[in-house]
Amino acid sequence: VQLVETGGGLVQAGGSLRLSCAASGSIFSINAMGWYRQAPGKERELVAISTRHGDTKYGDSVKGRFTFSRDNAKNTVSLQMNSLKPEDTAVYYCNADIQVQIGNTGLEWYEYWGQGTQVTVSS
Repeated sequence: VQLVETGGGLVQAGGSLRLSCAASGSIFSINAMGWYRQAPGKERELVAISTRHGDTKYGDSVKGRFTFSRDNAKNTVSLQMNSLKPEDTAVYYCNADIQVQIGNTGLEWYEYWGQGTQVTVSS
């Protein structure tokens, strides 16, 4: 199983970017799936995440500016980031709790992370 992120890059303050993440592999089910970010010298923080049933939570610093979307059929999530600020500069990571099939005998839940994609907002 892997999470592959696309998008990110360099943008001026006030601009927009869109991130996408696709999960692939021997996936039986996905529960929580979303985005975290980590700026230099800071702890990783929640950006936005949802359950499979669509209960979505946003980090306080992005509410009203970022929009999260999820496609359960495609195992993808996206993050539309508008009105970007220099303080949004960070590496953004896709995260998911995925149930995978283990051989022929069972199912197990694991937490997966993407490789991260850099978002840089210049002032």
